[in-house]
Amino acid sequence: MAANQEATAAARAPLRHLSIVDAVCVVVGIVVATGVFKAPQMVALNTAGPWTMLTAWVLGGLLCLCGSLTYAELAAACPGMGGEYLYLSRSLGQTVGFMFVWARMTVIQTGAIVALAYVFGDYVTRLMGWGPKGPLLCALAATAALTACNAMGLRAGKWTQNVLTAAKVAGLLAIMALGLVCGRVSISAGGVPAGGGGAFGLAMVFVLYTYGGWNEAAYVAGELRGRGRSMLWVLVAGSALITLLYLGASVAYVRILGFEGLRSSNAVAADAMAAVLGERGGLAVSVLVAVAALGAIDGCIFTGARAIYAWGNDYPVFGVLGRWNGRLGAPVVALAAQGAIAMVLILLPGLSESLSDKLGDGFQAAVEYTAPVFWAFLLLTGLAVFVLRFKNPTADRPLGHWAPLATASVLCVMCAYMLYSSLAYTKAGALAGVAVLLAGLPVYAIARSYQGR
Repeated sequence: MAANQEATAAARAPLRHLSIVDAVCVVVGIVVATGVFKAPQMVALNTAGPWTMLTAWVLGGLLCLCGSLTYAELAAACPGMGGEYLYLSRSLGQTVGFMFVWARMTVIQTGAIVALAYVFGDYVTRLMGWGPKGPLLCALAATAALTACNAMGLRAGKWTQNVLTAAKVAGLLAIMALGLVCGRVSISAGGVPAGGGGAFGLAMVFVLYTYGGWNEAAYVAGELRGRGRSMLWVLVAGSALITLLYLGASVAYVRILGFEGLRSSNAVAADAMAAVLGERGGLAVSVLVAVAALGAIDGCIFTGARAIYAWGNDYPVFGVLGRWNGRLGAPVVALAAQGAIAMVLILLPGLSESLSDKLGDGFQAAVEYTAPVFWAFLLLTGLAVFVLRFKNPTADRPLGHWAPLATASVLCVMCAYMLYSSLAYTKAGALAGVAVLLAGLPVYAIARSYQGR
């Protein structure tokens, strides 16, 4: 009887079918999305010259490395699926875990959908020659259409996502090669007058937004072959490869467009390729970025809705969000709720010119809306290392005793600085994100009260 029960439990457990290479490809595929085609302009606008800009990208890579080592420690201490939700709930309690899921639904994940949708809108508007409202309308259309497709049970297969990821990486490698071969501007040339380089803290907000997703490796821990050092290799190798791709692309943009050209370009990859290959090169890159954005939006919609569906199952007061449509094979209510939140966020900057001035343009507003909340929870995740060391001193330590504490300390300091920067140097969008997060506290109180009854 006991043997049968163990066999049944094993059959229901996630299969450890991913190799280290498979998991690295997953991480790189998530992180290397559309930010590298848009964020370099924002970074250049807030730095004084090419070398300062590249320093920002290197610092971003170092932070990701420290974060990767920290997450390797957390994955060893809390083996299983669930990522940050698991780490925060076990270390800091159910309230923090609830607020993380609330933030993911209303700020982090939906904010990512909005940022990607605006990148898609920028490039489609460029291709079609539409007016200033083009990005907003395209972003709305893409979000609505992909939400509807997911609600009907239609989603791209695994091979489609792999092809899109390969195309993005191949495109970046091509841009890097053309920048080295055809670029005529010295990397040391250019710069802006003193006081005209913006705020370095804000530049780091955009850099680390572009690096965002390296921590998604935590969600494949339950399916990775081997434990301990396997996750360590995935996190470190993924962070190193991503850093090299971003540095190479930034150098290529400067060598082709010049630093001032990079600062003035709303579509840096397309402008760089147009400068080297003519109009066809710019059109090809625009199509590539638009398609890559669609694939990333679809992935965010798919995974985000599943998290909302699970949340609805855990808290009966939100049970309607936990309904699964068996005929369509999709969490239709969760998809609809997520799509509605994302579309409201897309509309906000375009409601009036005064509101747009306060929030920034669509992409900027989306980044600033998500940044403070994201960094606050990443800071808490870093603190979870110290709490779990106290609660579970005998857990597996793949990095030894002191190294994870050092990397977690660096991660916490950087996250605290980024949390400050995301509030001090951004517009009203950042405060809106914090307000939405705080609105989750009474929601949690209602959920707990309902559970008690």
